[in-house]
Amino acid sequence: MATDKRKVQEINAGSMADIAFLLLIFFLVATTMNVDTGLARMLPPIPPENQQQEEIKVKERNLFLVLISGSGNIMAGTPGKQEVIDLRQLTAKTKEFILNATDSEDMPEKEDKEIELPDGSKWAYQESKGVVSLQTTRDTGYQSYIMVQNELTRAFNELRDEAAMKKFGAKFEDLPKEQRDVVAKVVPQKISEAEPRNIKK
Repeated sequence: MATDKRKVQEINAGSMADIAFLLLIFFLVATTMNVDTGLARMLPPIPPENQQQEEIKVKERNLFLVLISGSGNIMAGTPGKQEVIDLRQLTAKTKEFILNATDSEDMPEKEDKEIELPDGSKWAYQESKGVVSLQTTRDTGYQSYIMVQNELTRAFNELRDEAAMKKFGAKFEDLPKEQRDVVAKVVPQKISEAEPRNIKK
């Protein structure tokens, strides 16, 4: 009886390693990684143990209090006049306070100053004495804190953009370093972070 003696052809697996490598590269490029949320902040150096801490006094009219409760609610305003606001209102409220466009006596004072520009000329401007004080409770969520910090930072960034456009005709980030340093002095980012407090429910 005749039998079929043809050999079964083997699959060439020589290129399998190349294919696996290409798939690995594809997934590394196409996959998105979760990035840790955080804020870039330069912490002050630890003072010596025997150094006395000076208490910084700020007039009430120059202080904009922002309190985040444990439930994520935000209260903002001058001392004694805080009100519950939405997160989306915080940037506009902060800018309105710092600018004090109407020169209200209930809002920050302004100080006339003059700064030298890189080209040797002078820039006379009014610096706001407004300070934003961010306060949290012990049970404030980290996500709520980050979102509020972002809105406050955005307010100062927008104020710097406006000052840069008015003086140099470009946004703050588009300016050369020398001009950015000047705008940063004209619009200083004054955000104070108070120690978390225990609030009775």
